[in-house]
Amino acid sequence: MKLGYGTANLKVGDRAVPFKLIGVDDKQHSLDDYAGKNAIAVIFSCNHCPYVRAWEDRMVQVQGDYSGKGMQLIAINANDASRYPDDSFSKMKERANEKHFNFPYLRDETQDVARAYGAERTPEVFLFDGNGVLCYHGAIDDNYDDPGAVKDHYLRDALDAVVAGRSVQLAETQPVGCSVKWKQVS
Repeated sequence: MKLGYGTANLKVGDRAVPFKLIGVDDKQHSLDDYAGKNAIAVIFSCNHCPYVRAWEDRMVQVQGDYSGKGMQLIAINANDASRYPDDSFSKMKERANEKHFNFPYLRDETQDVARAYGAERTPEVFLFDGNGVLCYHGAIDDNYDDPGAVKDHYLRDALDAVVAGRSVQLAETQPVGCSVKWKQVS
């Protein structure tokens, strides 16, 4: 048996890969649903990863702070729920409710979207401008463990630039988190 791993397919300057996935609201969500936004932050996420759990409140804050500026955050969980039951769709619904997610939380059961994006970590940010062009890829900020000790707000800085129509100064950082839990393939 071998595992299928992400390959960092999208590079800064590439266009967003379209998707249509089920959300914890039991509705289908597609990237096209958010056309007209000034920015879309696609974050590969999950329920069980301690890094994601440490950053979840900040994800909610970012959506709250930037939604009025035309930004939409979308979280996608592609982890293999058969090996990681905490990442099942029913557990995703529980987590979204418990943490009061103010953004779509979507299930990538086939892992096709994660593969197309080249996601390797949870959380891993892919920020697209209003034209669907990748302008930032990487971590949310520089300190998952202590929100009060954050010195570099990578995602917020990139969002500020995008919504102001400026180029992103730091377009790529190293994603920090757990590996995407790929399904075993034979």
